[in-house]
Amino acid sequence: MAKIIPFKAVRPVRDKVGLVASRSYQSYSKAELKARLEYNPFSFLHIVNPGYKYDKNIRGKERFNLVKNRYLEFKEDAIFIQDETPCYYIYKIVNRDGNSFSGIIAAASTEDYKNDVIKKHEDTIEYRENIFKDYLKTVGFNAEPVLLTYPDNTTIKTVISEVQKERAEYEFTTHFRDTHYLWLLKDAKLIDKIKHEFEKINTIYIADGHHRSASSCLLSEDLKSENNQHTGTEAYNYFMSYLIPESELKIYEFNRLVKDLNGLTKEAFLIQLDAIFRIEKRGKELYKPTQKHHFSMYLDGDFYSLFLRKTNHQFNTALDALDTQILHKTVLEPILGITNVRNNTRISYSHGQNDLVTIKSKVDSGEFAVGFGLVPITIGELKAIADNHLTMPPKSTFIEPKLRSGITIYEF
Repeated sequence: MAKIIPFKAVRPVRDKVGLVASRSYQSYSKAELKARLEYNPFSFLHIVNPGYKYDKNIRGKERFNLVKNRYLEFKEDAIFIQDETPCYYIYKIVNRDGNSFSGIIAAASTEDYKNDVIKKHEDTIEYRENIFKDYLKTVGFNAEPVLLTYPDNTTIKTVISEVQKERAEYEFTTHFRDTHYLWLLKDAKLIDKIKHEFEKINTIYIADGHHRSASSCLLSEDLKSENNQHTGTEAYNYFMSYLIPESELKIYEFNRLVKDLNGLTKEAFLIQLDAIFRIEKRGKELYKPTQKHHFSMYLDGDFYSLFLRKTNHQFNTALDALDTQILHKTVLEPILGITNVRNNTRISYSHGQNDLVTIKSKVDSGEFAVGFGLVPITIGELKAIADNHLTMPPKSTFIEPKLRSGITIYEF
């Protein structure tokens, strides 16, 4: 039984939302970030990069305090307003590829996260959890929802469709040509209808935002221990989420690039691969795999198809059957000597929105020796990993939609 509740969002005034909304600041190049900060005084980047005001790179607790100050200034300047009553926020994104995502921004329960109603499929790093928990505790708000996915639900879909017939509170297009829409759902009867539908759902899955979820859970424990009058209804018992149906989640693959062949010649490398895969040389043809356990490889100017020899490979768990795990256990670790894919500088990744030309160009340039193309992981595989309390290898999924920061803000 999932507890998904409305909340009173802090959000930009209508005429400034397109200027406020930003991507995650880590995704900007230095030049792009500088331009945004220099020419757009309303960007949310000013809040999360408070050192720009002093031309200084500020870190740690000092940065957290300045983030809070910049946030309060945006509120004082009436760039942000807060809704007077709790709402669900119907949010739609149409990206430049024509994919459309419609869901609900709401508050999800940290108890559900702890009790495995909200399930994860990735490992989190403890020090990152604690850093972000301390950040949240200091600034008192979260501005980027966790992406959650739930089984398709006809009633919720009908409510969303009805609300979207009205004029949107927000409608703006980004530099990436993604168009964003937001509607406020205030009607008490419709709010109750959605709340009760989520209560019927036994399991919801984290699609993106594992560290934010874990940090929010740690924060709730901290604030609970400090509150002698804790009731369980406090805002810190929830975290902001964007919930979309499973059918609308778009999962891309993460392809692999490796800098060298671990001391092997091309011929010796291919001979070792032959024990694991049926190999076909495709030449200059851009070969993209279309079936599970099939891989493409680009090496020394040629594409190859690699078909796993299943007689030599047993699938005892959902993780064993995952293509990213298969590639790691059969090639990356035993042949190419990459044991820790999270931190090894010899490996890099290119998500599936970049086509195979990206792999080809990076290998042809000499930056990498070999590249591997994979088939995207399915929602069924993601759920099987989570249901069995397993974790995927790093960089197994590139998931859309990608959300903007600063459109709805959840205060603790």
